[in-house]
Amino acid sequence: MPRSHKEAHRTDSIGWLRAAVLGANDGIVSTASLIIGVAAADAAQSAVLVAGVAGLVAGAMSMAAGEYVSVSSQADTEQADLARERLELATDGPRETAELAGIYVQRGLDAALAQQVAVQLMAKDALGAHARDELGISETVSARPLQAALASAAAFTVGAAAPLATAWLAPAASVAWVVGAASLVFLVVLGALSARTGGASITRGIVRVTFWGALAMALTAGVGRVFGVAA
Repeated sequence: MPRSHKEAHRTDSIGWLRAAVLGANDGIVSTASLIIGVAAADAAQSAVLVAGVAGLVAGAMSMAAGEYVSVSSQADTEQADLARERLELATDGPRETAELAGIYVQRGLDAALAQQVAVQLMAKDALGAHARDELGISETVSARPLQAALASAAAFTVGAAAPLATAWLAPAASVAWVVGAASLVFLVVLGALSARTGGASITRGIVRVTFWGALAMALTAGVGRVFGVAA
């Protein structure tokens, strides 16, 4: 008798990976851009560091709150759909069985086999079968607000700490240039790691992350330079 085994799939990490990549990327880009913009305005290094720390704290809290609220909204929608499905199963079981069988027919099963599969799956876990095959809700991709919030906040903090530490160690006269160059390296590493974890093209992941990061830092450097000169 063959032994069953659980395969590891990359989609198992989709919940925390999306939030972590978004948080780390935003931490690097927003904090580096803030530091570069303030430094380009000829501010003192102490002011640059204060701005960076403030950006790190505010950004981490904003990411956590934003992820929690948005993913909570998704979770509320999922729960509302499940409640409706639970009611339909309790009040009109035969219709729900036919509906599930119709889904399987659309996926390639003949009508008789689709009916048999629907009956057997619903006998074991009717709500689970409809949640998965009708609503597209599964344990792997279901919304987890607290997990998303913590992953985003932690990743943002780690990402933001990198350019902030660089600004603290860099010579005062070249903070903007050093932070910009180092942040591009950080983004390359993030793009490669996220692509490798997700099983995507590493080159595409690096280009996708670094392009927008470089653009953001260039624009904020320009803004800082304009207002610094104007002052």
